[in-house]
Amino acid sequence: MARRFAAASLRRLNSAVECVPYAQVLTPATALDLVRRYDVVADCSDNVPTRYLVNDACVLAGRPLVSASALRFEGQITVYHYDGGPCYRCIFPQPPPAETVTNCADGGVLGVVTGVLGCLQALEVLKIAAGLGPSYSRSLLIFDALRGQFRCIQLRSRRPDCAACGERPTVTDLQDYEAFCGSSATDKCRSLQLLSPEERVSVTDYKRLLDSGSPHLLLDVRPQVEVDICRLPHALHIPLKHLERRDVQSLELLGEAIREGRQGTQEGAAFPVYVICKLGNDSQKAVKILQSLTAVQDLESLTVQDVVGGLMAWAAKVDGTFPQY
Repeated sequence: MARRFAAASLRRLNSAVECVPYAQVLTPATALDLVRRYDVVADCSDNVPTRYLVNDACVLAGRPLVSASALRFEGQITVYHYDGGPCYRCIFPQPPPAETVTNCADGGVLGVVTGVLGCLQALEVLKIAAGLGPSYSRSLLIFDALRGQFRCIQLRSRRPDCAACGERPTVTDLQDYEAFCGSSATDKCRSLQLLSPEERVSVTDYKRLLDSGSPHLLLDVRPQVEVDICRLPHALHIPLKHLERRDVQSLELLGEAIREGRQGTQEGAAFPVYVICKLGNDSQKAVKILQSLTAVQDLESLTVQDVVGGLMAWAAKVDGTFPQY
């Protein structure tokens, strides 16, 4: 349905443009045949497996790939596999660990940023199609919307040992890219499984604990921009990135909150800390960090658990008036 609406909108803008919507998922079985039908490919995907799939299909089909991406207030664009330039695998021979990748569903993206990158991407496609050549082959243009700045960095040249476009390529057909990347080929938010069931608590169980008045600390690790939208009033806010870099002030704030929470509890008893985020992914990462910090003063004798599903699960199962975003 969305594909048909998009095609209809484009036809209203320019009736001379032929729009062909494909009501199918791009897979290793379909990608190569589809790519071979066109002279230039634009990759607008938002997940790592699809990026490797599209890159390998373009290399095998001999097509240039105009690739753009955006996250939060930043975006970037480059052209792969053009006139002897590097392909995506030349720059990223191996996929990153799945738990380190943030997609738009997790991190959000400002719509204007995607608009800027989309226009630049369309411009590169038109220049290639017209025989003028792209501006960003062998280079990467980075757009910072917060500062209103563009900067361009040079990319490495084609790798002779690249698995896709090297002198002796090992990628001779399309493979299982979800298995290769260890993540799903979807733009939707994936659910990480970093913790054992004993290290997690449901939103309904946490609500019962909250109603009981049992001493504990709820730690909200979302970015400030999300906390400004909505928050649970009793939660302590320390962004995940502050925990990741072991920010001294943040750890002092956490230690102070734990000391206050311990007052009136049995001496020597483990103090419970519950970690929450939007969807239950960043909270698991934060639990891992806090577990590694338990030897630090004021962070000893803790039981740390994350709240499964985060605040969106809270809105769906506990408080229907809580904002969903």
